Amino acid sequence: MFTKGQWVFAALFLIAFIIAMKIAYGKDKVLHNQFYKGNYKILLAFFGFILLLFLIKIFFKH
Repeated sequence: MFTKGQWVFAALFLIAFIIAMKIAYGKDKVLHNQFYKGNYKILLAFFGFILLLFLIKIFFKH
């Protein structure tokens, strides 16, 4: 399905992408800590809301 060259390219691209993301995140880490404090609370509330919707669906289905 894929040639050996395509697999090599995909592997090298993945490695380069991960390194670039690590460098970019490292530079922005100070800003992330400053401006996005407490972000996990919003994520937990979102997952809680989705869970609540599923529970309501199950409750009214029976």
